[in-house]
Amino acid sequence: MSDVTDPVSNEAGSAVPPPAIVLVRPQLGENIGKAARAMLNFGLTDLRLVAPRDGWPNPAAGPAASGADVVLERARVFETVAEAVADRAHVYATTVRKRGVTKPVVTPEVAARDIHAEPGGSAILFGYAVLTTLLKKIYIRRYGWQ
Repeated sequence: MSDVTDPVSNEAGSAVPPPAIVLVRPQLGENIGKAARAMLNFGLTDLRLVAPRDGWPNPAAGPAASGADVVLERARVFETVAEAVADRAHVYATTVRKRGVTKPVVTPEVAARDIHAEPGGSAILFGYAVLTTLLKKIYIRRYGWQ
């Protein structure tokens, strides 16, 4: 059986790494553990934590992960979102609210297709103020979007 972090080939035959999941300022260890469990259910193990409130590792994450220990063991901590996504060419953010951001909006189906098709790797961001200030700063600095 291959490692769940093995790259997959897209239609062009290029290897595309699985997406990184980035939790921005997670507040509870239980939430980190539950995210790890959901990730492993889909074969993902690249968990990146940006400034977790209670530090890392967090003892509450393990029981909530329900067997997704490999994800927790491989989790990496970053101080900023920019550092967490520096090695990724494509960044997707999630939100439940429209926040007046003028970035393109895609459905989960379109994002999944693009993640598998585009080289350079992707990251999916979840968490505090992702679409308000953090992403705007990254996009302006990296891509010159205003």
